[in-house]
Amino acid sequence: MRIGVPKEIKNNEFRVGLIPTSVHELVHHGHEVVVQQGAGLGAGLTDDDYIAAGATLLATAEEIFASADMIVKVKEPQAVERKMLRPGQILFTYLHLAPDAPQTHDLVDSGAVCIAYETVTAPNGSLPLLTPMSEVAGRLAPQVGAHSLEKAQGGRGVLLGGVPGVAPAEVLVLGGGVSGTQAATIAIGMGAQVTVVDRSNDALKRLSAQFGSAISTVYSTKAAIQELIQRADLVIGTVLIPGAAAPKLITRDMLKTMKPGSVIVDVAIDQGGCTETSKATTHADPTFVVDGVVHYCVANMPGAVARTSTFALNNATLPFTLALANKGWKQALKDDKHLRNGLNVCEGKITCEPVATTHNLPYVTAENVLGL
Repeated sequence: MRIGVPKEIKNNEFRVGLIPTSVHELVHHGHEVVVQQGAGLGAGLTDDDYIAAGATLLATAEEIFASADMIVKVKEPQAVERKMLRPGQILFTYLHLAPDAPQTHDLVDSGAVCIAYETVTAPNGSLPLLTPMSEVAGRLAPQVGAHSLEKAQGGRGVLLGGVPGVAPAEVLVLGGGVSGTQAATIAIGMGAQVTVVDRSNDALKRLSAQFGSAISTVYSTKAAIQELIQRADLVIGTVLIPGAAAPKLITRDMLKTMKPGSVIVDVAIDQGGCTETSKATTHADPTFVVDGVVHYCVANMPGAVARTSTFALNNATLPFTLALANKGWKQALKDDKHLRNGLNVCEGKITCEPVATTHNLPYVTAENVLGL
């Protein structure tokens, strides 16, 4: 199979779909890899690194899309990239279709086979290709939140960890999953007073066992969130419903009760965000203010630490990339129900039920498409 790696073109996106060691592994298995010139530079990976690994360099994205059987990316294809997809071509990347109707319609129209990292599952029910980026985003959230709390950034002028004689900031984490746990880890390390809310009693027990008295855990209800956000200096939203739009846990009316200059870091923005006032931003212009509250809603947070993120992502995606290349998409999906869960759009049909439901479009099971 010929695998193509284009350079990412989303605003300030410096990650890359394959690292040289992944290229070497694919070549070792008899495949051909074509990489766009300069695709890895943002992650510190040179063209010479790719050549040494056995890749062929091509000058433009158009050449990559035109020649490859499978496109391996990081972020969802932008409008200009979607026009280059062709029927039967495999697209393996993050898609986040629930909040993105234009992309959904374009992928349906393309006839391509679109497999989303974020809905591939594991036997234990986790999301193995989303996990590494959730870890990165979770660990970044207190860092960017602390920066946004600085007065020069529009924040309250509060130091996250406080100082002797002055109380630390109060940090509220919405969701105790992968991102929420990592956010709590870093916020505690920075000296903040941390509360995590979740609707899973198992998650709350796990967090209490992991952190002990270093955090407070609260069962998530609307009333509890309403009370907690009034005290919080920093709110980190990490809630996730796989494949579906994130629930709006903070309404506009609730926002008005928050402290002036407080900060919301909406890690869930890829799936539409967990506050009514969230809208996707970029690393070039990461924040905006609504009702005196600073919103940080960068839709590709891990791109800020592109090298770490790229290597972590490849560690997770490579086995699946190899399976798709070695077997072809149909056999790979037939053999692995967990990879099959990643199939979102296939040759004009939507095969991810939450996406179909969100956009009020027809849904066909992956098993039906594959004849299982």
